[in-house]
Amino acid sequence: MNATSQLPYPFTQQPEEPGSPDEPPGRGGTDTGVITKTQPKTKKPSLYKVLLLNDDYTPMEFVIHVLERVFHMGSEDATRVMLHVHQNGVGVCGIFTYEVAETKVTQVMDLAGQHQHPLQCTMEKE
Repeated sequence: MNATSQLPYPFTQQPEEPGSPDEPPGRGGTDTGVITKTQPKTKKPSLYKVLLLNDDYTPMEFVIHVLERVFHMGSEDATRVMLHVHQNGVGVCGIFTYEVAETKVTQVMDLAGQHQHPLQCTMEKE
């Protein structure tokens, strides 16, 4: 393709019919414009808190195990969250997108059920 066949940027268009009624007077028969490309705005996904609820029957050691296994917490962090849940009745285990939060809640509930503990886990929009 040679340089004369390419449209310069900003491009120049020749009207199909010089002097057409659509053409404003005094423009000389050419329209000049700028091509702009709009970038779509991506919306950040909503985040959800995964909450662990205290009960009087689930052993503290099991709660620590769940926090380490499902939420990949270290021993100190798991112990800190477990004590917070124990003292306050509820605690945040993590903040995730909807699908990840839903999966974490299911994993906690399944693990608690397998070990016959009444541990409850929920999620709420942040």
